[in-house]
Amino acid sequence: MKTHLLAAMLVTLGTTGALAHITLETQQAPVGSTYKAVLRVPHGCQGAATTKVRVRIPEGVIAIKPMPKPGWTLETVKGPYGKAFDYYGTPTSEGVKEVVWSGGRLLDEHYDEFVLRGYLTSDLKADTVLYVPVVQECEGGAVERWIEIPTEGKSADDYKYPAPGLKLTPKK
Repeated sequence: MKTHLLAAMLVTLGTTGALAHITLETQQAPVGSTYKAVLRVPHGCQGAATTKVRVRIPEGVIAIKPMPKPGWTLETVKGPYGKAFDYYGTPTSEGVKEVVWSGGRLLDEHYDEFVLRGYLTSDLKADTVLYVPVVQECEGGAVERWIEIPTEGKSADDYKYPAPGLKLTPKK
């Protein structure tokens, strides 16, 4: 019995190491739909507490509404999109391009989630992966940039700081 418990703990610890990145809870969604992005932050920066999480919104994702978090200040950076997108019949050419949660303190040994929702326009290409770059800032000036986007023939597993990815599926 103890052997099985120890083996299960080792498997769990091994899995934790592989998932020690900022990731999206739901990693698949259809284009032409509203998507709730839950960014999971599993640790700080080399032992330091997280104090800021910045999310760059990819082109083609519009109508962003971030969820406030108690103890954190929420800011958005707005600007023009590269082109106008159709949002339920309304041409939309500008909106939120970055979301920033700051001023909180997420200890390295704790876990938290940061949430926003947005519309995945039909201009996005189905059967591809949409990457959402995230910068995590911590006490003492440490920064971890989860911004690496795999080049052709590689996967997120080939990188130390991969951006969270969302598999886009065909419109329903």
